[in-house]
Amino acid sequence: MRRIRVIPTLLLNADGGLVKTTKFAKRTYIGDPINAVKIYNEKEVNELLLLDIDATREGREPRYDLIEDIVSEAFMPIGYGGGITSVDQMARLFQLGMEKVVLSTAAQEIPGLVRSASERFGAQSVVVCLDAKRSWVRKCSVYTHCGMKNTGLSPVAAAQVAVEQGAGEIVVYSMERDGTYSGYDLELLRSVSAAVRVPVIACGGARNVDDFYPAIAQAGGSAVAAGSMFVFQGAQRGVLISYPSETELQERLFQKL
Repeated sequence: MRRIRVIPTLLLNADGGLVKTTKFAKRTYIGDPINAVKIYNEKEVNELLLLDIDATREGREPRYDLIEDIVSEAFMPIGYGGGITSVDQMARLFQLGMEKVVLSTAAQEIPGLVRSASERFGAQSVVVCLDAKRSWVRKCSVYTHCGMKNTGLSPVAAAQVAVEQGAGEIVVYSMERDGTYSGYDLELLRSVSAAVRVPVIACGGARNVDDFYPAIAQAGGSAVAAGSMFVFQGAQRGVLISYPSETELQERLFQKL
């Protein structure tokens, strides 16, 4: 029985509030990120992703004061992404208690940053997030700047470069499925997982625990991340911070692997 990491993804906006996007566009306000972290503590979540989705667009550094407050309340490891452009910023984040840094735009646009980070902090601390979207002819490309700029790179090529430079994990984030409850993009996940020898985290589209199994067993993912299913409840998408119980994960995921 394999134990797969199941990771809530929390998105911060420019004001430091917690939001949830749909297809990287429409935003719904969720609330205070610290309150969410406290709830996840109670639910014994073992890992979080915290992504500031406005930092790069605004050209600013991470909000260290808010990050410090969040980390001080968290009982689990957190990976942070957003506005990171240097190893000195990463060092400050690690000093605040972050477990990992997540690079997206900077991984594509700042030559040598992933390699420098990996050499200084270790590959296990460096995650590269690939925001991917398909064109009308089904060609899949990696985007930066929160989905605004097409790099022209395929997710497979971008993942291979990231791993060659020292990334210890890859997040494959489907822009089209973000917040849609349509399930993970298994074809996309499978192609990246088969191309690299580091853990690949599926993100974008999860509707319930049953979506986790195919992402792992059929598409080769090493972990699963989700946003909407952990912050909304019901057809009206009422805000409710949640996480599957240990029993549910055992019966619907771990025992099947």
